[in-house]
Amino acid sequence: MCKYFISFYFLFVFVNGFSQEQKTTVKETGKDTIIYKSPYGIRIGIDISKPILSSINGLYSGFEIVGDYRISKRFFIATEMGYEEKTSEEDYTNSTSKGSYLRLGFNYNVYENWLDMNNEILLGYRYGFSLFDQTLNSYTPNVNSTYFPSNSINTSITASSLNAHWSEFVFGIKVETFKNLFLSASVSYKVLMNAKEPENFKTLFSPGFNRIFESSTGFGFNYTISYLIPFKRK
Repeated sequence: MCKYFISFYFLFVFVNGFSQEQKTTVKETGKDTIIYKSPYGIRIGIDISKPILSSINGLYSGFEIVGDYRISKRFFIATEMGYEEKTSEEDYTNSTSKGSYLRLGFNYNVYENWLDMNNEILLGYRYGFSLFDQTLNSYTPNVNSTYFPSNSINTSITASSLNAHWSEFVFGIKVETFKNLFLSASVSYKVLMNAKEPENFKTLFSPGFNRIFESSTGFGFNYTISYLIPFKRK
Protein backbone atom coordinates (compact mmCIF):
# COMPACT_ATOMS: atom_id res chain seq x y z
CA MET A 1 0.00 0.00 0.00
CA CYS A 2 2.85 2.33 0.84
CA LYS A 3 4.40 1.51 -2.53
CA TYR A 4 1.26 2.64 -4.38
CA PHE A 5 0.99 5.79 -2.25
CA ILE A 6 4.59 6.79 -3.04
CA SER A 7 4.04 6.15 -6.77
CA PHE A 8 0.85 8.22 -6.72
CA TYR A 9 2.64 11.06 -4.88
CA PHE A 10 5.46 11.25 -7.44
CA LEU A 11 2.93 11.13 -10.28
CA PHE A 12 1.04 14.06 -8.70
CA VAL A 13 4.25 16.08 -8.29
CA PHE A 14 5.24 15.42 -11.93
CA VAL A 15 1.83 16.36 -13.34
CA ASN A 16 1.60 19.48 -11.17
CA GLY A 17 5.12 20.57 -12.19
CA PHE A 18 4.38 19.95 -15.86
CA SER A 19 1.16 21.93 -15.55
CA GLN A 20 2.99 24.89 -13.97
CA GLU A 21 5.59 24.80 -16.75
CA GLN A 22 2.85 24.85 -19.37
CA LYS A 23 1.16 27.82 -17.69
CA THR A 24 4.47 29.69 -17.58
CA THR A 25 5.13 28.96 -21.23
CA VAL A 26 1.67 30.07 -22.25
CA LYS A 27 2.01 33.22 -20.17
CA GLU A 28 5.42 34.07 -21.66
CA THR A 29 4.17 33.29 -25.15
CA GLY A 30 1.17 35.52 -24.57
CA LYS A 31 3.46 38.31 -23.44
CA ASP A 32 5.54 38.00 -26.62
CA THR A 33 2.49 38.31 -28.86
CA ILE A 34 1.60 41.84 -27.66
CA ILE A 35 1.70 44.11 -30.75
CA TYR A 36 1.76 47.90 -30.62
CA LYS A 37 0.25 49.36 -33.77
CA SER A 38 1.51 52.64 -35.22
CA PRO A 39 -0.77 55.36 -36.62
CA TYR A 40 -0.90 55.96 -40.38
CA GLY A 41 -2.25 59.20 -41.80
CA ILE A 42 -1.55 62.71 -43.06
CA ARG A 43 0.63 65.02 -40.96
CA ILE A 44 0.25 68.75 -41.70
CA GLY A 45 2.06 71.71 -40.18
CA ILE A 46 4.00 74.95 -40.64
CA ASP A 47 7.61 76.05 -40.42
CA ILE A 48 7.55 78.42 -37.45
CA SER A 49 11.11 79.68 -38.07
CA LYS A 50 10.00 81.74 -41.09
CA PRO A 51 7.44 83.96 -39.28
CA ILE A 52 10.02 84.52 -36.53
CA LEU A 53 12.68 85.49 -39.07
CA SER A 54 10.20 87.78 -40.85
CA SER A 55 9.49 89.63 -37.60
CA ILE A 56 13.15 90.33 -36.81
CA ASN A 57 14.57 90.84 -40.31
CA GLY A 58 13.06 93.62 -42.38
CA LEU A 59 14.75 92.31 -45.53
CA TYR A 60 12.92 88.94 -45.42
CA SER A 61 9.36 87.62 -45.36
CA GLY A 62 8.03 84.12 -45.93
CA PHE A 63 5.88 81.21 -44.85
CA GLU A 64 5.96 77.45 -45.43
CA ILE A 65 3.44 74.61 -45.15
CA VAL A 66 4.80 71.09 -44.52
CA GLY A 67 3.21 67.68 -44.83
CA ASP A 68 3.96 63.98 -44.99
CA TYR A 69 2.13 60.69 -45.41
CA ARG A 70 3.30 57.38 -43.94
CA ILE A 71 3.43 54.55 -46.49
CA SER A 72 5.27 51.91 -44.43
CA LYS A 73 6.88 51.41 -41.02
CA ARG A 74 9.87 53.62 -41.90
CA PHE A 75 9.07 55.43 -45.17
CA PHE A 76 7.16 58.72 -45.49
CA ILE A 77 6.28 60.75 -48.57
CA ALA A 78 7.13 64.34 -47.66
CA THR A 79 6.56 67.78 -49.15
CA GLU A 80 7.00 71.47 -48.36
CA MET A 81 5.55 74.45 -50.20
CA GLY A 82 5.76 78.14 -49.53
CA TYR A 83 6.50 81.71 -50.51
CA GLU A 84 9.56 83.87 -49.82
CA GLU A 85 10.74 87.42 -50.49
CA LYS A 86 14.33 88.35 -49.73
CA THR A 87 16.38 91.50 -50.36
CA SER A 88 20.09 90.79 -50.81
CA GLU A 89 22.59 93.57 -50.14
CA GLU A 90 26.01 93.01 -51.71
CA ASP A 91 29.06 95.28 -52.09
CA TYR A 92 27.85 96.75 -55.39
CA THR A 93 24.26 95.60 -55.76
CA ASN A 94 20.91 95.56 -53.98
CA SER A 95 18.33 93.08 -55.33
CA THR A 96 15.05 91.48 -54.30
CA SER A 97 13.84 87.96 -55.16
CA LYS A 98 10.26 86.86 -54.50
CA GLY A 99 8.21 83.85 -55.51
CA SER A 100 6.86 80.42 -54.58
CA TYR A 101 8.42 76.98 -54.35
CA LEU A 102 7.66 73.29 -53.94
CA ARG A 103 9.82 70.49 -52.57
CA LEU A 104 8.78 66.84 -52.93
CA GLY A 105 10.51 63.65 -51.79
CA PHE A 106 10.67 61.16 -48.93
CA ASN A 107 11.91 60.62 -45.38
CA TYR A 108 13.33 57.40 -43.92
CA ASN A 109 13.14 56.90 -40.15
CA VAL A 110 16.32 55.28 -38.81
CA TYR A 111 15.12 55.36 -35.18
CA GLU A 112 13.76 52.19 -33.58
CA ASN A 113 10.87 53.32 -31.36
CA TRP A 114 10.11 51.72 -27.98
CA LEU A 115 6.65 50.25 -27.54
CA ASP A 116 4.07 52.83 -28.68
CA MET A 117 6.48 55.77 -29.17
CA ASN A 118 6.24 57.60 -32.49
CA ASN A 119 9.46 59.62 -32.83
CA GLU A 120 11.83 59.91 -35.77
CA ILE A 121 15.47 60.42 -36.65
CA LEU A 122 15.08 60.97 -40.35
CA LEU A 123 17.17 60.95 -43.49
CA GLY A 124 15.49 62.35 -46.58
CA TYR A 125 15.69 63.58 -50.13
CA ARG A 126 13.79 66.34 -51.94
CA TYR A 127 13.48 67.59 -55.48
CA GLY A 128 12.93 71.34 -55.34
CA PHE A 129 11.42 73.74 -57.87
CA SER A 130 10.77 77.48 -57.62
CA LEU A 131 9.19 80.21 -59.76
CA PHE A 132 10.18 83.78 -58.93
CA ASP A 133 10.93 87.34 -60.04
CA GLN A 134 14.13 89.19 -59.31
CA THR A 135 14.49 92.98 -59.19
CA LEU A 136 17.83 94.74 -59.32
CA ASN A 137 17.00 97.71 -57.08
CA SER A 138 20.28 99.54 -57.40
CA TYR A 139 23.89 98.96 -58.38
CA THR A 140 27.23 100.72 -58.37
CA PRO A 141 29.62 100.27 -61.32
CA ASN A 142 32.87 98.72 -60.11
CA VAL A 143 35.26 101.37 -61.43
CA ASN A 144 38.53 101.91 -59.58
CA SER A 145 39.26 105.53 -60.31
CA THR A 146 40.20 108.37 -57.97
CA TYR A 147 39.15 111.05 -60.47
CA PHE A 148 35.92 109.49 -61.63
CA PRO A 149 34.21 107.87 -58.60
CA SER A 150 31.23 105.63 -59.26
CA ASN A 151 27.76 106.69 -58.28
CA SER A 152 24.93 104.37 -57.31
CA ILE A 153 22.34 103.83 -60.04
CA ASN A 154 18.87 103.45 -58.53
CA THR A 155 16.87 102.57 -61.64
CA SER A 156 15.23 99.20 -60.88
CA ILE A 157 15.26 96.38 -63.42
CA THR A 158 12.91 93.40 -62.98
CA ALA A 159 13.35 89.97 -64.55
CA SER A 160 10.18 87.83 -64.42
CA SER A 161 9.40 84.12 -64.81
CA LEU A 162 12.74 82.90 -63.49
CA ASN A 163 13.02 79.36 -62.15
CA ALA A 164 15.40 77.04 -60.32
CA HIS A 165 15.66 73.27 -59.89
CA TRP A 166 17.70 71.54 -57.20
CA SER A 167 18.32 68.37 -55.19
CA GLU A 168 18.19 68.46 -51.42
CA PHE A 169 19.49 66.06 -48.77
CA VAL A 170 17.81 66.26 -45.36
CA PHE A 171 18.70 65.22 -41.82
CA GLY A 172 16.38 65.89 -38.90
CA ILE A 173 14.54 64.78 -35.78
CA LYS A 174 10.81 64.68 -35.06
CA VAL A 175 9.35 64.25 -31.58
CA GLU A 176 5.74 63.62 -30.52
CA THR A 177 5.29 66.09 -27.64
CA PHE A 178 1.57 65.42 -27.11
CA LYS A 179 -0.74 62.90 -28.73
CA ASN A 180 -0.52 63.44 -32.53
CA LEU A 181 1.33 66.78 -32.06
CA PHE A 182 4.94 66.89 -33.32
CA LEU A 183 7.89 69.26 -33.14
CA SER A 184 10.75 68.79 -35.57
CA ALA A 185 14.03 70.38 -36.62
CA SER A 186 16.03 69.63 -39.74
CA VAL A 187 18.99 70.83 -41.77
CA SER A 188 19.45 70.36 -45.51
CA TYR A 189 22.25 70.51 -48.04
CA LYS A 190 21.13 71.71 -51.46
CA VAL A 191 22.73 71.26 -54.88
CA LEU A 192 21.50 73.50 -57.70
CA MET A 193 20.68 71.54 -60.85
CA ASN A 194 19.60 74.40 -63.09
CA ALA A 195 18.59 78.06 -62.78
CA LYS A 196 17.28 80.56 -65.31
CA GLU A 197 19.39 83.68 -64.90
CA PRO A 198 18.33 87.26 -65.70
CA GLU A 199 20.28 89.09 -68.41
CA ASN A 200 23.54 90.70 -67.26
CA PHE A 201 22.96 89.73 -63.63
CA LYS A 202 23.28 86.63 -61.46
CA THR A 203 20.55 85.08 -59.33
CA LEU A 204 21.66 85.46 -55.72
CA PHE A 205 18.62 84.04 -53.91
CA SER A 206 15.98 81.54 -54.95
CA PRO A 207 12.83 80.97 -52.85
CA GLY A 208 13.00 77.53 -51.28
CA PHE A 209 16.71 77.21 -52.00
CA ASN A 210 18.02 80.24 -50.06
CA ARG A 211 21.32 81.95 -50.87
CA ILE A 212 23.02 80.59 -54.00
CA PHE A 213 26.78 80.40 -53.55
CA GLU A 214 29.34 80.35 -56.38
CA SER A 215 29.62 76.56 -55.96
CA SER A 216 25.87 76.28 -56.81
CA THR A 217 25.18 74.85 -53.37
CA GLY A 218 23.15 76.07 -50.43
CA PHE A 219 21.92 75.20 -46.95
CA GLY A 220 18.54 75.29 -45.25
CA PHE A 221 17.03 74.95 -41.79
CA ASN A 222 13.46 74.13 -40.72
CA TYR A 223 11.75 74.16 -37.34
CA THR A 224 8.19 72.90 -37.66
CA ILE A 225 5.11 72.12 -35.64
CA SER A 226 2.66 69.63 -37.15
CA TYR A 227 -0.41 67.57 -36.33
CA LEU A 228 -1.13 63.99 -37.40
CA ILE A 229 -4.60 63.12 -38.72
CA PRO A 230 -4.60 59.31 -38.29
CA PHE A 231 -6.58 57.17 -40.72
CA LYS A 232 -5.67 53.74 -39.38
CA ARG A 233 -3.22 51.81 -37.19
CA LYS A 234 -1.15 48.85 -38.22
